[in-house]
Amino acid sequence: MSDSLQQILKPDGTTVGKVPRISKELLLRMHRAIVQTRHFDDRCMKLQRTGKIGFSVPNLGIEAVSAGSAAALDPQKDWMAPSYRDFAMLFFHDVDPEDMMDTQFGNCEDQNKGRQMPVHFSFEEPKVLSISSPLGTQLPHAVGIALAAQQRGEDAVALASFGDGGTSTSGFHSGMNFAGVSKAPCVFLCQNNQWAISCPIEKQTASETMAQKGDAYGVPAVRVDGNDVLAVYKATANAVKRARAGEGPTLIEAVTMRMGGHSTSDDPTRYVPAELMDEWREKDPRNRFETWLLSEGHVSEDDLKRIDAECAEQMASAAKASAAKGRPALDTVFSDVYQTTPKHIAQQRDWCIRHHSSRGEEVNEKGEFPL
Repeated sequence: MSDSLQQILKPDGTTVGKVPRISKELLLRMHRAIVQTRHFDDRCMKLQRTGKIGFSVPNLGIEAVSAGSAAALDPQKDWMAPSYRDFAMLFFHDVDPEDMMDTQFGNCEDQNKGRQMPVHFSFEEPKVLSISSPLGTQLPHAVGIALAAQQRGEDAVALASFGDGGTSTSGFHSGMNFAGVSKAPCVFLCQNNQWAISCPIEKQTASETMAQKGDAYGVPAVRVDGNDVLAVYKATANAVKRARAGEGPTLIEAVTMRMGGHSTSDDPTRYVPAELMDEWREKDPRNRFETWLLSEGHVSEDDLKRIDAECAEQMASAAKASAAKGRPALDTVFSDVYQTTPKHIAQQRDWCIRHHSSRGEEVNEKGEFPL
């Protein structure tokens, strides 16, 4: 493993490395995913601060990690096991913002039926494993998915994304060890955003880098500039290629910086030095990528303004539509456990609805309940 940081785009948008062969369509999809994430973040922050939703997780500053890695996957066969700070993965693969907003509101069309926290998305298309709050749990899950696909003869790769704090979990150890031994077709993407909530990286590990942790498990590793979407794409594409060829897993450390709070419940100004934020603000992944796209003639200033306005309107419309939907039915508490609902469960469901109706808690004959 090399400790050097792979980079293609410098913070000023000029190139220092060879640009991978990427179609203009793919470049613009990565860009749009980054812009969509910015506006989704902004809209969710406003919704939370005005009491419309209870919680969200800012992605500001780290969008290139998610967009660049997602672009290297085939959504028809590859799996994503993301963390809760990977919105751009979903946007890149054309998940409808309204579907994501439904989860933020926990309404009747939320795929989780209101049973999960906001930002804990799960989709069958593309193949997105349900996001979980506990750190590191998705790593062994991704390895299991990859090995199952391998045994079925499927040409699939599983990508597990996690933060630097996730490397301190047992899931990281067991997942990496399991994948290294079994040569599972996996990609481990560490989004090193410097902070595990308020714990700085130097208090998490004595390792000089997160990438060098791969050595202990026999897993090749690379370090990339996480604010350089092209470098992230190239590293992930190479890792996916290795996995498909039967060469086993790769660990990617994408060095970036979380420019907002850990969540909407957090105030990063209490622990992140202002000068550090100023330093990373100059490395903004969106500005860097847009500067390069302009210089290469892929977009014009008018194009950028149009895309920004379209994404802003898209998120505002999605939020308005999701806010207008009703709450999940109370009987959904009892559903999706058995293929056929047993008699005793049906009795409990009916009793529960009658009970809350008798207390004047607004449950109607359809079981609708103000959760």
